[in-house]
This record gives sequence, structure tokens and C-alpha cells, in this order.
Amino acid sequence: MIRYISAAVLTALSVSSLADEATEALIKEAMKAPIRTEAETDRDRNRRPAETLAFFGMTRDMKVLELLPGGGWYTKILAPTLAEDGELYVAMGTGRVKDNLLNQEGFDKVRLLDIDPGFERSDNFGLYNLNNDVDFGETGFDMVLTFRNAHNLTPEGRAKMNAAVFKALKSGGIYGVVDHTARHMEPLGSENRRRLDPVIMIKEALAAGFEFVDFSDLHYRPDDELRFEVGRKSVTGNSDRFTLKFRKP
Repeated sequence: MIRYISAAVLTALSVSSLADEATEALIKEAMKAPIRTEAETDRDRNRRPAETLAFFGMTRDMKVLELLPGGGWYTKILAPTLAEDGELYVAMGTGRVKDNLLNQEGFDKVRLLDIDPGFERSDNFGLYNLNNDVDFGETGFDMVLTFRNAHNLTPEGRAKMNAAVFKALKSGGIYGVVDHTARHMEPLGSENRRRLDPVIMIKEALAAGFEFVDFSDLHYRPDDELRFEVGRKSVTGNSDRFTLKFRKP
């Protein structure tokens, strides 16, 4: 039986394709921006931001929240990509981007959700507890992203963060997580304290109410034996990382 695709469906597919192409062009333009340092651009080959954001399904017209942005490596790519047709928010651990980036030209549209999660170092290899209940005070997000950060939190801290993400996303919204891979079921120690078992991340996200959508091997590194701290010279810049995509039902 021959199945025909209606003109409306063809139009929708065409518009979607154009949106993706337009998003990719904006991402690549942002990657060439002079505000990015040489050290940052040197990591593009390893971090593969265009491919990573494409896997998560980000488009230029989305309302996106970046958690724990650190020094703003991804913020410098996300902000210009979303500046015209979308919205970018940042929350949790925003001190460096607030002081050094959001006051720069072209980043005035980024919205800072200045919440206090109550970060506190635990005695569990220096991971952080979140002493306060986390509420971003903003909802309706199409996507929430966090890159190489979940490992810094205790399981209780991640549970609070995941619950807040679930609340902030709209139905059908995407939660994208990238982090350094830990060997499955290996006890926490000084060498793997900045790694996270992807099975644990999936389990915790499911417990928060998310659906598991997919994973990507974009950041698979066969020569990372998962034995050593990610800051070691033999590992840094070449750590194996999991890339997980979740959806709020």
C-alpha cells in the first residue's frame, strides 16, 4: 500500500529541518565568537557542542535553563544561539558567569535565577549537599541542561536538583545531562569522586518522574580506563563521559 504524506506534514517537516539548520548555523557562529578564549576553543573537538546540542534536540526558539554554568563555557555558546528567538536562563553556581560574563555585550538577555540552594561541603569526599529546597521560581522550560556537574552533588543533592528540574520543565520538556563516567557499582573514593555511574543517574532521574529517552556515545573515550581522577594529566580533556536525554511526561 502506498502511503501519502499530506502537504501540511511536508511543510511541518520542512520548517523543522530549516529550524535545525538555522540553529546549527547559530551554534557554529557562536563557537567562532571573539569572546571565547583560545583555551575554550581548544576544547571544542573534545566537547563537541554542536553535536551534543543537536542530540538533545535544542533549537534556537526554545526556553532553556543551564544549571551550574561554572565559568560559562557552554553559556557563551547557548546565549547567542538563543538570543533572538529563544530564552536562556542560568541557575545554581552562577557566581563566575554573573561577575565575568553576563555584564559583557551580547549577554544582557541571559536571565539569572539567583537562588540559594545552600551548597555545603560534605565529608563524603567533598561532594556538596544542598541544604535548601530548590525552586527555580520559573516554569515552562523546553529544556534544562547541565554539563559535567551532577557528580559534584551528593545523591540527596541531586534528588533536590532533579525534582526542581522536573517542576520547571513543561510537559514534553527535555533534561540533558553530560558527566564523567564512573565504573558501574564502584564504591566512591578519591579517584572517582568527580565521576558518576550513568546507571545511578538514570535511576535517580526515573525516581524524579522522568522518562529515559536516549543516550549518545559522542563522548565515549576507549582509552579512559575509568580508574583515575579526571583531573590527572593522563585523563583530563579525554575523560569518558555519558550523555543522557530524559523527558518530562
